[in-house]
Amino acid sequence: MTDLSALLRREERYPLAPGDTFWRSLHYFNIYRLLVAALFGLASVFMIANPPFASPTDNWGNWLVRLYLLLALFFYFLLPRWRLSFNALLTLEVMADVFILTLLMYLSGGNRSGFSYMLLVVLAGAGLVGQGRLTLFYAAMASVAVLVEQGFHLLREGSDLADFTSTGVICMGFFGTAISAHLLSKRVVASENLARQRGEALAAQVRINEQVIRDMQDGVLVVNREGHVLQHNPRAAELCGMENVGKGALADFFPELAEHFDQWRDGAGEAQGVLLSPNNLPLHVRYLPAGDGANSLLFIEDADQLQAQARQIKLAALGRLTANMAHEIRNPLAAISHAAELMKEETESPVNDRLLRIIGENTGRLNRMVTDVLELGRRDKTWAETIDIKPFLTSFAEEQALTDPQQAAVLLVSCDEGATLLFDRGHLTRVLSNLVGNALRYCSGKPASVRIQAQRAAFGQQTILWVEDDGPGIGAELRAQVFEPFFTTRSNGTGLGLYIARELCDANGANLVLLERESGTCFRMTGPSA
Repeated sequence: MTDLSALLRREERYPLAPGDTFWRSLHYFNIYRLLVAALFGLASVFMIANPPFASPTDNWGNWLVRLYLLLALFFYFLLPRWRLSFNALLTLEVMADVFILTLLMYLSGGNRSGFSYMLLVVLAGAGLVGQGRLTLFYAAMASVAVLVEQGFHLLREGSDLADFTSTGVICMGFFGTAISAHLLSKRVVASENLARQRGEALAAQVRINEQVIRDMQDGVLVVNREGHVLQHNPRAAELCGMENVGKGALADFFPELAEHFDQWRDGAGEAQGVLLSPNNLPLHVRYLPAGDGANSLLFIEDADQLQAQARQIKLAALGRLTANMAHEIRNPLAAISHAAELMKEETESPVNDRLLRIIGENTGRLNRMVTDVLELGRRDKTWAETIDIKPFLTSFAEEQALTDPQQAAVLLVSCDEGATLLFDRGHLTRVLSNLVGNALRYCSGKPASVRIQAQRAAFGQQTILWVEDDGPGIGAELRAQVFEPFFTTRSNGTGLGLYIARELCDANGANLVLLERESGTCFRMTGPSA
């Protein structure tokens, strides 16, 4: 009611231009006039012995009826094609009605003929169709016409002056009918406009909901009580194998889900379960009951993806925990190493030397593991920069040669001119150190047995970098585990090198994969270029 009242007040201040509703109402008004004129014409033809509109010796009434019929045909068929303004056309039609009906009333004996009630119908129709103060003008015009007719009737036949009283009452009825019809018309039009606005808002909301459902990562099914799918998004079609089925019964493409749906529908409240899809995918299905409506909702998720997300959350929590533990372990570990060095200086014996060597090796291994864990905790702190690959790789190879002069001939670097990589410089050094370290450890040791190659990708803003060696390679049974944390084939390895390398690549928007080779090992890193 509040919205309708506000819309009514707005239309009073800012009248709307006539729309399709007004023209349609005017069309019905023209049909009414045509029917009335046709009835008058039939009455004048079949009631010749007792003419309803004039005396037998006076033919003016029949001519007026014919004129009224011609005007009705003209208003219905021809005048709308002239594209007059709405108010001008309505005013012309009402003036014709008032003129013809008043003359027929005069010829038929005045107010007692009943034509004044026909004028009430005309004013009611004009009030429903018209706009603004024109309805009062139409009522005033009809009142003047009736008063003039009554005056002529008094001068011609000398009727009783009391007839003016009934004429005055009829004139008041004209104004009351016109005003009431106009107010009712305003309310109907305001209600129609409000319904149209709310319909447009609802349609827009429906389009938004459809777009949201269509783009959801989870599958959504809208199912009625009979188990027929009324609506679904592409993800649901993919998970449930509906591509070749479309909308239909659940039992047609997912019998197990249809069976559970019947059980859930007969129960109370929400329900969920894990089912195996027709594509042999484990799916987590959540059922929402229909409530007041007749349709239910089924939310479908890939259970493997949910488990992967849960594992990722656990790994993140584990990473934070191990980083804190590594930080706490480093201090006592340094104290143990320092104490072992002091013991080596104090006592010299073969047994002590062997024990001290064991302590040194294990503390060194623990220190490397702590360093790797701390490095993993800093994976999200990246400062990407544009790195010119060729001078970077050349400098990297020179640093490796300074550490071990024998690596100068073993390590071969080749790179395209102008190749760049958008990467954190420290992270890239760590990734290459892990990859090249493994390659140097397992290669044959011949010249160019470890190769680093870099080139720009043929498509897209990317740079590809390969690290390969001629060693024994990685067995097919171990390929799926090389990037898992703490997996190693060396007795003194930490098992975090390749895992950290891949995590650092992910943090910089790059991708690190192990390629299949008949001999040797090859890692490929693809990253964004500047």
